[in-house]
Amino acid sequence: PLDEDRVVVRVNPAGTADHDADLAMLAGTGWRTLMLAKAESAAQVDGVVAALGPQTRVVALCETAAGILAAADLAAHPHVGVLMWGAEDLVASMGGSSSRTPEGAYRSVVQHARATVLLAAAAHGAAAWDAVHLDLGDEAGLAAEAEDAVALGCTATVCLHPRQVPVVRSAYTLAPEAVERARRVLAAAEGRHGAFELDGAMVDEVVLAQARAVLRRADAPRPASA
Repeated sequence: PLDEDRVVVRVNPAGTADHDADLAMLAGTGWRTLMLAKAESAAQVDGVVAALGPQTRVVALCETAAGILAAADLAAHPHVGVLMWGAEDLVASMGGSSSRTPEGAYRSVVQHARATVLLAAAAHGAAAWDAVHLDLGDEAGLAAEAEDAVALGCTATVCLHPRQVPVVRSAYTLAPEAVERARRVLAAAEGRHGAFELDGAMVDEVVLAQARAVLRRADAPRPASA
């Protein structure tokens, strides 16, 4: 049997007949964590909670222009625990045809959308999941994007295919030396007030906060991919 606490059920966008059918199906199950495709407002989340009950947890997938602009309101909703974003549907909602440049980098508006969602999640205490990497054969590109997501504080990178999972998990796995360095920094800060030098580098509260974040990741349960 599937673990009800670990299953995320993607439902169709609010306002569609398929959305209503999805919620009707879920009402007869124990699954209460869902991904709301094309989420665009807190009112849509209210509708999901009204249909499924107060234990409902929502992953708000911001993948339209309206959804990106509503990211902060979505992240602030008490039933939204995760914000995710998507590039291809976003560009389509703008009338565009490509999220990436010929060199493979995200176009500027897509980078802005990603940043908007990550900032909204961080500001309101929601987790941030990074978008899928469409090119299944591009393991190097996937690894680079996952490593960037880790560096920015994302808690997961979503996968399209099982072959992507090992690449993503590798990116989210902390190197032992990084964990040891974080422990050394925090140990050296005990009893100190203000900035100090360690191994030729300045350590201040920002560095200490980053070290604490490393240890939180080290102690967090797996997995780091979905």
